[in-house]
Amino acid sequence: MERCRVEIGGAVQGVGFRPFVYRIARDQRLTGWVENNACGVTLEVEGERSDLDEFLLRLESERPAPALVTNLQVARVEAVGSKEFLIRESESGGPRRALVLPDLALCTECAREIRDPANRRYRYPFTNCTHCGPRFSIISALPYDRPNTTMAGFQMCRECRSEYDDPGDRRFHAQPNACPACGPSLALLNARGALIAQDAGALAAAARALGEGQILAVKGVGGFHLMADARSESVVGELRARKRREEKPFAVMLPGAEAVARCAFCSPEELALLESPEAPIVLLRKRELASVAPGVAPGNPRLGVMLPNTPLQHLLALETDFPLIATSGNLSDEPICIDNDEALSRLHGIADLFLVHDRPILRPVDDSVARVELGRTMLLRRARGYAPLPLRVGDPSVGKAVLAVGAHLKSAIALATGQDVFVSQHIGDLETNEAYRSFERIARDLPRFYDAAPALVVADLHPGYRSTRFAESLGIPVVPLQHHRAHVLACMAENQLDGSVLGVAWDGTGAGEDGTIWGGECFRSRGNGPLERVAHLRPFALPGGETAVREPRRSAIGLLREEFGPDWLEMEGLASIAAFTPSERQVLERAMARGINAPRTSSIGRLFDGVAALLGARQVHRYEGQAAMELEALSEGFEASGSYPMPLVERPDGPAWLDWGPMMRAILGDLEANAPAGVIGARFHGALIDGIVATAHWAGVEPVALAGGCFLNGVLLRGAVAELRAAGFTPYWHSQVPPGDGSICLGQAVYGQAILAAGEARLSDRQE
Repeated sequence: MERCRVEIGGAVQGVGFRPFVYRIARDQRLTGWVENNACGVTLEVEGERSDLDEFLLRLESERPAPALVTNLQVARVEAVGSKEFLIRESESGGPRRALVLPDLALCTECAREIRDPANRRYRYPFTNCTHCGPRFSIISALPYDRPNTTMAGFQMCRECRSEYDDPGDRRFHAQPNACPACGPSLALLNARGALIAQDAGALAAAARALGEGQILAVKGVGGFHLMADARSESVVGELRARKRREEKPFAVMLPGAEAVARCAFCSPEELALLESPEAPIVLLRKRELASVAPGVAPGNPRLGVMLPNTPLQHLLALETDFPLIATSGNLSDEPICIDNDEALSRLHGIADLFLVHDRPILRPVDDSVARVELGRTMLLRRARGYAPLPLRVGDPSVGKAVLAVGAHLKSAIALATGQDVFVSQHIGDLETNEAYRSFERIARDLPRFYDAAPALVVADLHPGYRSTRFAESLGIPVVPLQHHRAHVLACMAENQLDGSVLGVAWDGTGAGEDGTIWGGECFRSRGNGPLERVAHLRPFALPGGETAVREPRRSAIGLLREEFGPDWLEMEGLASIAAFTPSERQVLERAMARGINAPRTSSIGRLFDGVAALLGARQVHRYEGQAAMELEALSEGFEASGSYPMPLVERPDGPAWLDWGPMMRAILGDLEANAPAGVIGARFHGALIDGIVATAHWAGVEPVALAGGCFLNGVLLRGAVAELRAAGFTPYWHSQVPPGDGSICLGQAVYGQAILAAGEARLSDRQE
């Protein structure tokens, strides 16, 4: 008889891993034990060598689908003559290395149960098992056991306890396990918080209210949604007015695949993503005659679609059977609500009714947003279904933790501990006090959760960012990292690139090291040395500074002033110039001539804005990135006879320039000739793609990392990947984290690890 000790790390708690071990151990006639602990799962098995070998093979090949094994170590130990196989109580001591699964969408077995009138969980909105349900949003500590979750206050009934204790049941140690007799309950409240109905009555009344055009705040797994009838233009308009969300698209929840096919074009890959356990919102191309009001996504060819992913959403979909808006339960720019009283207060005046429950949510987790590009998933927002699983891209030799506090917009936080980099759920823009308080809670929660006290904090170079000021308040050494360097390092880390790489970081804006605003940067990495800024977009002025970010017409004026000097004032026929009064134009000219509140920028995002404004597509933003998105939409499907010229110009006193001047003159010529806006947009995208390829040739580096929010643009990304490959280069881009600022924290985290590994305490040696 021989005995093995097996230590398994990863997301192996709350997924039915111990009963799985129990079953295959019994199948192989083995004795021993298995337990959860703060590191994952540990077990010992004893028996004949052939049975042990078969057990170890099955342990790897047959593990539960939701499980994620990151390491598995086997050691031979002395046999003790054990007589049976036991599932032990969890061990709570030791370092916390186990991974917590994200909140997972309702599985097919549970979905079948809530539809079965003969099942005791028929129409029960809190049904779950080890394959699905809440995880990250309800756990307070490791190991993942019921006393460490917000289900601790619900005492299981006899039948639920029997399932929970039975290794042969799929609900064995399913920590949120509950039923109508012992679990959370549903309530419908009016706007003052008074009870209208409970449980089945609450669900039926909520569905009727949605059909009557009322707006509901619905408490889900990771927070509240605002839900309303997506078919009604008047309801959509009312929700926009109340939520203060003028034109930014809403997501729509559709009851199933057939409804999706009626509303949007959906490939097999997109449908698989919609139906996956992660169940993100997926951006699909709209159908012209979709049964969704135009105001849901005005001026946008794409529709954000989600399928029901919680039991409550499934039941609402069954009751209503029509498209529902399902947008985050907040005011614009604020974090999602998670508490009943908080929702009644913050969503007062937005929601007519509140469909709530009494299972507490410990941490906010918004919906993830994704699209399928080039045959693979691209995340735009990483949250439910993905967070807090780590990326295994860190340095295992670094024994100290690094906290990375991200950027100011699309904020997310990262914690690097050895090989694991834990990227938090999406937090949002840190513009409001509510958002900043949420950021603070998450920034303190992540290191505490993994019992990893940071030795170093990495923050954005911009001194005015709230995230940077928070980092400085911690009393821990802080290292700043320039925004676009972080973008490139994040893309390199995700794709496990090192050595010589050309990093293209194109986005809106970020503080540059020379006092200007960067955003169209190309960096070259050689070996393990620092990133060298080798090229960037030719700079131009942003009249009005921050105001220009909200008004694309100002970027257009800055481009014209840079290329034509004061003569731009004579170009009155252009849409961007006509958008200002003559007196306003004179003020802008004086400001740019004197350099007053007109900072210089090399931003590709602002170049997109300027071109969109010149085409008359968008003069003032209603939400961030709107002009660039509309320019992308204009350009899709158009075949352009050649790209505009945008040469790479070498300069003796600094990095090379991608010179947009010749392109600007060509665009004005096409406008004068009344060329279609789609053709101009396609030629513009072609110029940018040619610029990337030209820079790659000039830099002489074969791998090219494409990073930054501009690569959310499908026309740009697809074109750049195709042309780089045709020219003999290997392009890389993001999939596991967003290309935009949601990935900044990842780049910061691996940078901080590099500093600790090298024993460096200063940034300057690595950045100059």
